[in-house]
Amino acid sequence: MILTEKPNRLINEKSPYLLQHAHNPVDWFSWGEDAFAKAKKEDKPIFLSVGYSTCHWCHVMERESFESEDVADVLNQYFISIKVDREERPDIDQIYMNVCQALTGSGGWPLTIIMTPNQKPFFAGTYFPKTSNYGRPGLIEVLEQISGMWQGERSRLLEIGDKLTSHMQAEASTAPGQLPADILEQTYRLFEKNYDKSYGGFGNAPKFPTPHNLMFLLRYWYKTGEEKALDMVAETLDAMHRGGIYDHIGFGFARYSTDKKWLVPHFEKMLYDNALLAFAFMETYQITKNPRFGRIAKEIFTYILRDMTSPEGGFYSAEDADSEGVEGKFYVWQPEEVIKLLGPVDGELFCRYYDITTKGNFEGASIPNLINQNPLQFAEELDISLEDLVEGLEKCRKTLFEEREKRIHPYKDDKILTSWNGLMIAALAKGAQVFQSNLYLEAAEKAMDFIFAKLQRPNGRLLARYREGEAAYQAYLDDYAFIIWALLELYQASFEPRYLQNAVNLTEAMLDLFYDNEHGGFYFYGKDSEELFSRPKDIYDGAIPSGNSVATVNLLKLARLTESSRYGEIAKQQLQVFAGDLERYPAGYSFFMMGAYLEQEPPMEIVVAGPKEDPVLKQMVGTLQQSFLPNASLMVRYDNDFAAKWSDLLPLIKDKNPVTGKTAAYVCKNFSCQAPVTELTALQNLLKNKGS
Repeated sequence: MILTEKPNRLINEKSPYLLQHAHNPVDWFSWGEDAFAKAKKEDKPIFLSVGYSTCHWCHVMERESFESEDVADVLNQYFISIKVDREERPDIDQIYMNVCQALTGSGGWPLTIIMTPNQKPFFAGTYFPKTSNYGRPGLIEVLEQISGMWQGERSRLLEIGDKLTSHMQAEASTAPGQLPADILEQTYRLFEKNYDKSYGGFGNAPKFPTPHNLMFLLRYWYKTGEEKALDMVAETLDAMHRGGIYDHIGFGFARYSTDKKWLVPHFEKMLYDNALLAFAFMETYQITKNPRFGRIAKEIFTYILRDMTSPEGGFYSAEDADSEGVEGKFYVWQPEEVIKLLGPVDGELFCRYYDITTKGNFEGASIPNLINQNPLQFAEELDISLEDLVEGLEKCRKTLFEEREKRIHPYKDDKILTSWNGLMIAALAKGAQVFQSNLYLEAAEKAMDFIFAKLQRPNGRLLARYREGEAAYQAYLDDYAFIIWALLELYQASFEPRYLQNAVNLTEAMLDLFYDNEHGGFYFYGKDSEELFSRPKDIYDGAIPSGNSVATVNLLKLARLTESSRYGEIAKQQLQVFAGDLERYPAGYSFFMMGAYLEQEPPMEIVVAGPKEDPVLKQMVGTLQQSFLPNASLMVRYDNDFAAKWSDLLPLIKDKNPVTGKTAAYVCKNFSCQAPVTELTALQNLLKNKGS
């Protein structure tokens, strides 16, 4: 390893990823006018490298190439080198990842782009070894070849850049139309076709959790009664939890599994995965009442609140896959370690239960997992009750966790991203509802207060990233859409109208900054942001749902809560604007399909009216919050003063009063209201009847 004694300019950045490269011999720039001006002045192409701090192959490429004097000599002599953190600048990442996919048919990180000083790309790839290996060309060879072409055959490179620019601009256009009436069934059939009947999930390895696929299937089950849709969700969640992708010692999910059984993860843990997975587990728990699904959601929150929460209340971004330079080292075990800690009896039992063997299942060590385990059968073999087994294993787990805490931890990316925080705030607010938990509500509220205190300018403009006291980068569509989602969940958790008012305010700002008033759809970056060589409207729901998808769902929910026909029309326009893209492969847009579900499903509005401290009101509200009602808008009206203050925002509460002094619930379905009920059982009966 060769590191420069004098750091490069990245030493002045806040991004953990950029700081990891601050001692490379490469003369790195961060993205900015200084780099482009130098490239133009010296007539050099730009070498753009995009990654993130917990990316395993980014670390590999750094060790092999960016710490190498040989590579640095070529880059520093013939190129202007720019390093970008994709989590800070998702706009740059998204645009150039689209370029990589257009040129090569695939993508990933580290992302490698070579482009003109005017930001027109003409070469793209992902990981390159230093010299030719693994069937891949070596980075030095690639750089030398392109440098030669830049000097002698530049017109060929410029032609590629021009064609790519035209292609990307064409790709940014939408394909409007009308979604077919059976689009939800089409989406379901695609998931059914790709379902892995043996291990859950969809498609082949590597397997990603993609929880919004599961959330769509739950809504399809609710709409149609198709039991297989629910079974696919429950089986997938069960299989993921059994696998090594779940941290059975310290909780939380890793980013994805490298195999079809969910056994060997890519060990990094991302905030967004855990937020969305908590949603999927909670909604499945609401439907099935299976306590295991609820327990796993709570364990995710335990991990987040214990390890991923800043003292100020915001949530950190990720934890690395590597520790001490070795992938997964923090998480794996040897039988002798476990037996030494727990003693021969408990140690051997724990190893048997969690598949910790001498042979191992990952590079000679063992990832704890339950893939082939049957708890009831295991308890019967030991001639103990299932409750005693669970209690004993939990005691052992705590001992192992305490010991594991003494190990060198994986690197933690402690930057706070507005968008990912929005997802976790939404999840915790949902947890406050499902589990009737003040702990989760307080954590969600504290994080939201942090966002508005630290990541919003005085003029109201949201910012995207906070670290070490510095907030930076004008927020993107995802930031706005995900925070609005979180505010809607906070309203449904607390029934504090200020959260709904904030959601409306941010929605107006989002429409002003990102909405294409001419053609429809939301751009990824704002009209007041740096202009890049393309301005995409992303709708693909990959590891994270797209901002356009979440915005569509938010608008439909806001339209029903506030009775805003304008929001409803914009949401419907969203479905029309992107209809051509959605129809081609609707399973790739599962969160958008949740918007299509809401648009098709008759609305349900429920208002509970009564004194704030009335036990009956609390019981009714608790029942509603704990029920799976994906098309329902829940509202609470406390007294006349409350109604007078908030009825402009919530028109439905205006004429909803207690009945003969008793708390009353008003259930309106498909634009028709039922007679108010004052008994909890009567409300429960109304909820069971999905008809009008």
